[in-house]
Amino acid sequence: MSADITQLTSRLEIVRGGVADAARAAGRDSASITTIVVTKFHPVAVIRALHDLGIRDFGENRHQEAKDKAAMLADLDMTWHFVGQLQSKKARQARSYAQVIHSLDRDSVVDALVSRDRDVDCFIQLNLTDDQGRGGVLPGDLERLAEKVVATEGLRLLGVMAVAPLDTEPRAAFAQVRQASDRVRAIDPAATSISAGMSGDYREAILEGATHLRIGSAITGNRPPAG
Repeated sequence: MSADITQLTSRLEIVRGGVADAARAAGRDSASITTIVVTKFHPVAVIRALHDLGIRDFGENRHQEAKDKAAMLADLDMTWHFVGQLQSKKARQARSYAQVIHSLDRDSVVDALVSRDRDVDCFIQLNLTDDQGRGGVLPGDLERLAEKVVATEGLRLLGVMAVAPLDTEPRAAFAQVRQASDRVRAIDPAATSISAGMSGDYREAILEGATHLRIGSAITGNRPPAG
């Protein structure tokens, strides 16, 4: 499957313009905001095309797909972000290709990522819902998990990550994430990053301090069926 460069370029420029506009509205420098293009189900041809357009940060949320794509694209200068739920039994494999993991939410995953070989950047995922079965640590357990991550060899805590619930106004949800970020920075002053904002709500995320956006269809177009 080939990539439609014209459409990719158009969508990418629209998003870049939207990020710049939101950054200006927030009184921020758009250069401080990293746009991660989430390429779930898209073929490597799309990733190569986006790389040609200047994208260097790519996200995947399924381990096997991410692992395979990383192997096929090993010739490219790029950063892989794992943005999905991570099972502890797959965590050690994920750190073999992912430079950044956005979804630490429990002790077993943190323990599985211990390493003396190289540091992996990571975010603690925050659960903004009342459903304990969803991914993310509950707000009351945030500081304890942050302290564990900071004390774990091989991990470098970047900050917090969250997904705005569908039934919540996005900016209000991201305001909670900003508050959680303040709490984490009290533990690790270097953990200043916020991974928040997707295709439909990245403007609100930027207004509340997001430093890393996880954008899929607004750039890649609709996802093809799972292969």
